[in-house]
Amino acid sequence: MGMKLVSFLLSAACCLSAAHADTLKAYRLTVDGVATDIDAGESAEITLPDGRKVTARLERNEFATYAGERFSFVHPSTMAVTKTQLTDGIVQHLLATAVGTVVVVQDYAAVNPVSLDQLMMQEMTKETVQAGGELTQQKTSRTLADGKELIGLKATVKTRTESVDYEVLGYGGTDQGVMVITRIDADNAGTDQPLIDRFWQSLTIDF
Repeated sequence: MGMKLVSFLLSAACCLSAAHADTLKAYRLTVDGVATDIDAGESAEITLPDGRKVTARLERNEFATYAGERFSFVHPSTMAVTKTQLTDGIVQHLLATAVGTVVVVQDYAAVNPVSLDQLMMQEMTKETVQAGGELTQQKTSRTLADGKELIGLKATVKTRTESVDYEVLGYGGTDQGVMVITRIDADNAGTDQPLIDRFWQSLTIDF
């Protein structure tokens, strides 16, 4: 029994070693026609067709640009934007942190969404308000770098244990537009407010 157990463990170790060796890399780097699989943050030695050896390193940029059909913005490259088709004419793009800070851009292909700000704010805050949260809101606007102005509402919902800030702003034209929604807990403003600030600084609307 002892020898069988040793044989089994050796066989398992060999399988694990082979599986590790076959681990796929996230990227393929090609230099002068020579391809090498590599992950971000790694270096690789590449032998070129003429025999020269060079060392290449793949680094991830700190920020990346995300583009929808009618807009684009900059976000941390370590975060992914989730795209969801809500209806035939509405596509939602969601950027969220682990602690609940949210940036949403809804792209409308058949309607101007600017007048939907109050309805959207109610949907975002109703559960907390129904549970006893205190809502204060007012009209607001934001002007982008190219001069386009988004208009809508900003609000704060306070409970005994937290205070959460919301913004709902829209920009529209004839039968099209975008609506932007942000949510951030006051306790997380120190770490996550720069995410929202960079979003607004970089947001462009392409119509």
